[in-house]
Amino acid sequence: MDAKLLEILVCPVCKGPLVYDKAKQELICKGDRLAYAIKDGIPVMLESEARELAADEEV
Repeated sequence: MDAKLLEILVCPVCKGPLVYDKAKQELICKGDRLAYAIKDGIPVMLESEARELAADEEV
């Protein structure tokens, strides 16, 4: 994931910062507990496509 892209991307729901999870290839919004998948190097920043983090999942 490009570092410059990570600097400008924000959560589409709350406009908060995102954390890159390299192992899962996801961008995580801690505030909304949503995970946005990165497919073929492109982040899918649609709320309808986001995965809700499980209650026991650490962010």
